[in-house]
Amino acid sequence: MLIFQNSGTALSIGVFFSLMVSGLAASLPATLKSGLMAHGVPAASAAHAASLPPVSTLLATFLGNNPIEHLLASEGALGHVTRAQRSVLTGHTFFPRLVSGPFHHGLAIVFGVAAGMALVSAVASALRGSHRPPDGQQAPAAKATVRSER
Repeated sequence: MLIFQNSGTALSIGVFFSLMVSGLAASLPATLKSGLMAHGVPAASAAHAASLPPVSTLLATFLGNNPIEHLLASEGALGHVTRAQRSVLTGHTFFPRLVSGPFHHGLAIVFGVAAGMALVSAVASALRGSHRPPDGQQAPAAKATVRSER
């Protein structure tokens, strides 16, 4: 029984992480591109930064890093924005606020699937019915415990 529990835990982490990444991939590129362009980043540089895999953004978010400065510096895009825009883009609030919408979208997918799985489990449990031993008899697990103590 413990093997199934451990296997299920590992499998669910993989499934939920994959669902989270797919949710990010659906909404993050457009959000990142429009957010960067709204702060003066050229369209080509914004599109390049938005085309990167969402896993890197997810990991940067978990680690508390702002990858915007690194992404835009490699493209030379920081030279095209004003000092105030650069300060906003590389600050501590721009990136977390930018990814909060796509991150919420990914979490909604994960929690929706988890709720659906819980509902299926509840229905399967209800369909299983009640399995009480007849009056005066012990359950099989209790019998095994009594025998092993003797």
